[in-house]
Amino acid sequence: MKPKVVIVMGSDSDLPVMEEAAKGLSEFGVPCRITIASAHRSPELVDELVRDAEKNGAEVIIAGAGAAAHLAGVIASKTILPVIGVPLEGSPLKGFDALFSTVQMPPGVPVATMAVGKAGARNAAVLAVQILARKEKPLQGLLRSYKKKLALDVMKKARRL
Repeated sequence: MKPKVVIVMGSDSDLPVMEEAAKGLSEFGVPCRITIASAHRSPELVDELVRDAEKNGAEVIIAGAGAAAHLAGVIASKTILPVIGVPLEGSPLKGFDALFSTVQMPPGVPVATMAVGKAGARNAAVLAVQILARKEKPLQGLLRSYKKKLALDVMKKARRL
């Protein structure tokens, strides 16, 4: 099955966090491709990744990077696909530098920016599914069930207190 979402990270050290996005997509049955490309160290590979994503029918790109975190913005500058950025803890600033880099895109180059780390990767998956669900009705039902389960989990925890 062709991937509907491409997950890209700047380094293999980002894999433990970005796997959360892949797991989240898997829970909804959304096929994805996960790969590595660096905006700074392999810009040609980033170009190729974007071309392949568009050519192969991907509908969303999730990009995770730490430190200067230019990956999501560079990808967004090269495609009309929605890009979701996940800032990662890749420097002594614990991801705040990546957060600011990811969220500060110039007008016309939007990147939907998630929280730093695993929570951001998980939310990136959910947002990607919400984007896909606009065209894929079965995903809408899965999302409604997912949201309902979140609410039930909170109520269960509240009762246990």
